[in-house]
Amino acid sequence: MAAIALPMHFLAPTRDNPGMSDPLPRPLLKALSDIFGDALLTDAVAIHGYGTDNSRRHATPQAVVLPQQASQVQALVRLCREHRVAVTARGRGTSTTGAPVPVAGGVVVSFEHMDAIVRIAPDDRLAVVEPGVLNGALQQALVPHGMFWPPDPTSAPYSTVGGNLACNAGGPGSVKYGSAREHVLALVAVTGTGDRIRCGAPTTKDSSGYDLVRLLVGSEGTLALIVEATLKVQARPQGRRALRALYRDVGAAAAAVARVMAQPVLPCALEFMDGEAVRLARERGGAELAEAGALLMIEVDGSGPALEAALQAVRSAADGPGVVALEEAVDEREREALWAARRALSPALRSLRAGKINEDVVVPVSRLPELVHRLGALAAEYRVPIVNFGHAGNGNLHVNILFDPDDAGERERAARCLPRVFDTVLSLQGTLSGEHGIGAAKRPFMAQAFDPPTLAAMRSIKQAFDPDGILNPGKVLPDAWTDADRG
Repeated sequence: MAAIALPMHFLAPTRDNPGMSDPLPRPLLKALSDIFGDALLTDAVAIHGYGTDNSRRHATPQAVVLPQQASQVQALVRLCREHRVAVTARGRGTSTTGAPVPVAGGVVVSFEHMDAIVRIAPDDRLAVVEPGVLNGALQQALVPHGMFWPPDPTSAPYSTVGGNLACNAGGPGSVKYGSAREHVLALVAVTGTGDRIRCGAPTTKDSSGYDLVRLLVGSEGTLALIVEATLKVQARPQGRRALRALYRDVGAAAAAVARVMAQPVLPCALEFMDGEAVRLARERGGAELAEAGALLMIEVDGSGPALEAALQAVRSAADGPGVVALEEAVDEREREALWAARRALSPALRSLRAGKINEDVVVPVSRLPELVHRLGALAAEYRVPIVNFGHAGNGNLHVNILFDPDDAGERERAARCLPRVFDTVLSLQGTLSGEHGIGAAKRPFMAQAFDPPTLAAMRSIKQAFDPDGILNPGKVLPDAWTDADRG
């Protein structure tokens, strides 16, 4: 297994991608200036912030463009293809994997000015938006119509719909409603040849040809740049009720998850915190919690008597061997109080260590206890804290390897621990990511997660959409020569 750099380390370009130090050709700059005018940025100070994301990786692009319409995106891609210059799409940079970081330099396309909500059609249960629309802004626009768009990542107030689609974002609600991919009806996108394609239809049923919508969602801008999305929206539930359950150990909590997921009422959130996360939330985050080996936050939505019946159904399922406490919220204020423990966790993590490697692995729900047990063994072996929480109903665990950035030994041990985490996940029939995507962070592990024929099929798809490899190079798929080097 090859070593992997810590998240704040600089990422070099790959061998077959354009170099970051080479200036853009003058004819290209002139053409971009003609198209974008003041929306072309080349000043070093102005473009610096477009070279990073929430992973703390950074690579400086040679230019940034802020298109206002799809035709400008087409013209940009065609010009960059002609000059063999990389093109990296960007929303608001909330990614944790380095996906929008321009590791090969070139041009960053920021969609912040393509932020229109084109139309909302409640009768068809859809909304048509441009990629720069904030998830939170879309949700607010849907409120008067009694609708919502289900993907609810933590970054929803300030992440873009385009970014959510790029990584197939999820969130707590995905246990009931699914991730972003399940809530897209149609897309308009620009391929690596500069062609504009339309895929899908503004209907909830479509069995015509290949499902390119599902292919493009989650492809992280490596196949095409989404310039318009037709989203499937849902009727907003009238109410929500929450239950917090504390357990003696992870095994008891996992058994409760199995019971909750087996009964007819599907919760709209089923969140998990391991014992270390519970301790941190209590001792450093100020949450009012009893000592426990694990915690579940369970939420149901609906209306009237059906909502109360749903709450009692999940309460009965959550109760059982190993339960320490069950707390039920009777109103919105108490519901917020129950969620306080989960919200206290992030600042509590920062108080324990300033450095954090955050991965969002997935295993079958039945394997969660074994995963948490083996992560505890890795924490002891590498002498680094590992805190786990996440979306239990999906088996999606956020594994947080904590370290002191000023402690070279601990920093190095954290880096060596990460490949072992992925080894463990894959051995349990799991996957590398549930909602954050692959980006640059997990790219070195793709050859371990997929066999050569499968990777070859993926590369063929990439070749069909982006024959010159200019779209977001250095992301998702490992280079063929890199695979050979690793043996």
